[in-house]
Amino acid sequence: MTNSNHLEEDRNQDGCETEYPFHITKEQDRDLRQKAARAIPSPIISQASFFDEYVQQLMIPPVVMDMARKAENMRLSSWEVAAIRKHLSPSKHPDGKVGLLRRILRLKAEADPSHPPYIRVACTGKSQYDYLAEADGHIREPLHEDKGDIGSPVVLEIWPAQHYSPIHSHGETTGIVFCLAGQLDVMLYKSLDWNAEKLGLTTLSPGQCAWLSKDTYPVHRVYCPLNGGEGKTGPGFINSTEEFGASFHVYLDEDEVPMMPHDYEVHHNDIEKHPSHSRETFNFISEDKREEDKFETHSDLSWAVLRRVLAETEIS
Repeated sequence: MTNSNHLEEDRNQDGCETEYPFHITKEQDRDLRQKAARAIPSPIISQASFFDEYVQQLMIPPVVMDMARKAENMRLSSWEVAAIRKHLSPSKHPDGKVGLLRRILRLKAEADPSHPPYIRVACTGKSQYDYLAEADGHIREPLHEDKGDIGSPVVLEIWPAQHYSPIHSHGETTGIVFCLAGQLDVMLYKSLDWNAEKLGLTTLSPGQCAWLSKDTYPVHRVYCPLNGGEGKTGPGFINSTEEFGASFHVYLDEDEVPMMPHDYEVHHNDIEKHPSHSRETFNFISEDKREEDKFETHSDLSWAVLRRVLAETEIS
């Protein structure tokens, strides 16, 4: 299901070829990685080994460090990884169907072909495609068939190889992006705009954690650089492998993180006018129009449903 023959490569002002999803040259890639490595505060939370690393870590807000410490031992188990791979695989199962996660990717790609889709799994509430698990016999009780709930504070995101998000902002939330499996590239932007200045590019591997707040690193794009099979990534692309990256996300609203500076009264008086102040709505730049739009934070699956599906998946 790739359309790599129809992808157009962007060119920068010097006429050099750039590639999806970051639209940068190899030289710019290198420079942006160096920029991220020198940034203060560091966009990545890690154990400092040198004086300059200590200074970079020192400037990270304590509430963020606390979230990262609580997540530091989290991993997907080997059987969970194997089951996710099976449900992402493009090959059909004995019943003639592809796995649950691949079906969701196809549905999302049909609804929005502007960028390769990823899967959002909420830790709380109901989600949009939970009903597909019922249809497969994994869930016994009847499930809803609507968009489900929004605003889960904790989310698992599954990134098929070569798939990526639009440029997006997390509003006025404070949170972490903790890599659980595979590999993820994170591009940081100064503002929410297609032509925004790029602040740095960094790669997360399992156990590494990026962070954000309303004032620091709130705008980014996430991409899984693993092998996606034929063709180059871009609009309309769906990979042809079972490779993936996975990340654990926490998003707390301003009134949930009292150690972060904020104006409680202004925030609450204004929240109805600007819902992107909370995790219920995030803003993003559409890939086709390259204009700002809003995303209500519906999820594709509920964690309770996905874990049941993974537990009942035969691994061969």
